[in-house]
Amino acid sequence: MHDLVDQILGYAKAAWRYRWYAVAVAWTVAVGGWTVVYYLPDRYEASARVYVDTQSVLRPLLSGVAVQPNIDQMVTMMSRTLISRPNIEKVIRMSDMDIKLKTTEDREELIARLAKDLKIRTTGRENLYTIAYADRNPQEAKRVVQSLLTIFVEGSLGDKRKDSDAARRFLDDQLKVYADKLVAAENAVTEFKRKYVGLLPGRGQDYYERLGEAQAAVNQAELELKEAENARDALKKQLAGETEAPPQLYDEKRQQQGPAEPSNPEIDARIAALEQKLDALRLTYTDRHPDIIAIKRIVDQLKEQKKAEAKLRKPGAPAPLAPQNITPLQQQLSVSLAAAEASVASMRARVAEYKRRLDGLKSAVNAQPQVEAEYTQLTRDYAVTKQNYERLLSRREQAQISTEMESNANVMDFRVIDPPTVPTTPNAPNRKALMSMVMLVALGAGFAVAFLLSQIRPTFNDERRLRELSGLPVFGAVPMAWTDAQRSRRRKGLIAFVLSAASLLSAYGTIIAALSLRT
Repeated sequence: MHDLVDQILGYAKAAWRYRWYAVAVAWTVAVGGWTVVYYLPDRYEASARVYVDTQSVLRPLLSGVAVQPNIDQMVTMMSRTLISRPNIEKVIRMSDMDIKLKTTEDREELIARLAKDLKIRTTGRENLYTIAYADRNPQEAKRVVQSLLTIFVEGSLGDKRKDSDAARRFLDDQLKVYADKLVAAENAVTEFKRKYVGLLPGRGQDYYERLGEAQAAVNQAELELKEAENARDALKKQLAGETEAPPQLYDEKRQQQGPAEPSNPEIDARIAALEQKLDALRLTYTDRHPDIIAIKRIVDQLKEQKKAEAKLRKPGAPAPLAPQNITPLQQQLSVSLAAAEASVASMRARVAEYKRRLDGLKSAVNAQPQVEAEYTQLTRDYAVTKQNYERLLSRREQAQISTEMESNANVMDFRVIDPPTVPTTPNAPNRKALMSMVMLVALGAGFAVAFLLSQIRPTFNDERRLRELSGLPVFGAVPMAWTDAQRSRRRKGLIAFVLSAASLLSAYGTIIAALSLRT
């Protein structure tokens, strides 16, 4: 430590020889620097503060009903992208700065300067933003800040509306597309049902269930037909056992009455019974019912049979038994037989219809799986298309509510806390600090010059340094014998040096005082 102090003192003694050079350099640097600082142009910083309130009471109320973007994230992104080239160009137009521009280079230079000097600062979570800009013209700085503040407030609202409009237009376009798809799918399903009306699964039954039901219906109908035929055959046998040839025919009475319509008591009884049953069925069914059609066909056949028997009967042949010769039991058996014949005919028609349906289902046994697969695919596509259409419709309603909420409610409220203001005194440059820095630089430059000269032209100030550098022993030192004139000159030189340094410090103090009074 002692050696380091001695070395520093040695350097100071060496630099002391060039103290006048140091004073000259310090004065030169100080005066030049102070002049430059003095003539630096004043800059006035205009600033404004705006608060963005994102805590709206409608947000929790409309949760799940309207689409709610992340407002805090939107505000943060807008603040970070506010100072962009398009916005800077808008600021230039709004603040009338483009009037002074003559060339494209001037415009580009102005844009670069604004992008560098425009500042937007935030305090963190409070969504409080400060917009600042410094310029030589205070009014121009104020106009620039006002323009940027307007862009920040109106641009954010405009961006929200643009996003909402774009989303609504997209949803409308998609709804039109899916509406066309839905109509096409509905038409395809309807046409498919019309084409394969008997092969489609319905009411929760598949093809094989309906095939089994049809087979069971055929079996049941055949069983009922067999029972009806057995009952009819039994009536025929009973009627044949009760019928006997009458002892006389009523030819005399027929001759007295003249020619009459051919008559067959058995056929007439059957026709009467069938017509009675036909009247009963017409009270419930239409003429297109299979039972009614079968009974009408049997009645027509019986009438034709009756006419045919009358044509084939020989002249003078005995006429059938007159109604007066038929016993009540035979008449009742004939009516029952006619009813049994009608029931058999109805059952045959029913069996034929059920067999036709069963044959139709059996003939489609190969096409049925493919039809069911195609129908399943059609209905699945239709269900997916309908589901997507309903979702899009719901989303569009949500977008509409969101747009109305953004337009008519203060979802994001901008409050200007401090309007753009400009101080009466310039904010920059800070001449006090700059003058002090110039003073420090001048002192440092003077000492650096003296030290550099001492290193260029080194001297030995004591015996120890001479002995260390030369490596030779020092036997003694001869002191300098100063005359009175030399001492007087040295004293005057020291006083002059002190006065020069003091005047430099005084000049610095005077400048600082003047700047303090000015502000």
